[in-house]
Amino acid sequence: MKFLGVFALAALLLPVAAGAQDAATIPNPITSLLKQQVVRYGQLQVAGAEAMPADKYSYQSTPQTRTFAQLILHVAQFNNNMCARISGMTAPDIKDLKETDGKDKLVTAVKGSFDFCTTALNGLDDSTLGQSAGKMGPNTLSRGGAMVILGEDWFDHYGTMAIYLRVNGITPPSAQPAAGRM
Repeated sequence: MKFLGVFALAALLLPVAAGAQDAATIPNPITSLLKQQVVRYGQLQVAGAEAMPADKYSYQSTPQTRTFAQLILHVAQFNNNMCARISGMTAPDIKDLKETDGKDKLVTAVKGSFDFCTTALNGLDDSTLGQSAGKMGPNTLSRGGAMVILGEDWFDHYGTMAIYLRVNGITPPSAQPAAGRM
């Protein structure tokens, strides 16, 4: 009976051990994941920006929150800034872009920011995670820290975008039927 218990435990733990072994062999697990996420969240956020009608870009849930246009502009600016910090590349100049510039320009800017991030992250690997990405407030930010903040920002802003879309009767891209799901 004791043998059967040990055998059952080994049978349960073998897949876990095999999975741990597989995970340990992924080269550059942090930068590899971020490179996957830039594609996913780029597709979702561009599709969300395109799905919102131009006349709803002024929508804001409360007076204290950003309008949809401000959200899209912020995403583009933040992506460019953080991906430039992480990679050392020069960010595209969109400082003259305003929330009132219209849907087409804002969609182009957010798409461009994800394209820039894709290029900026492409040559990176985990060996540089501890290198400086400059100052953020009073603190020096590491490349790894900047990557975490960038990923958090994608999740946060897409969540906000999805709520804004739903409140306006639009199904967010991630909730589309399987054929259109990203």
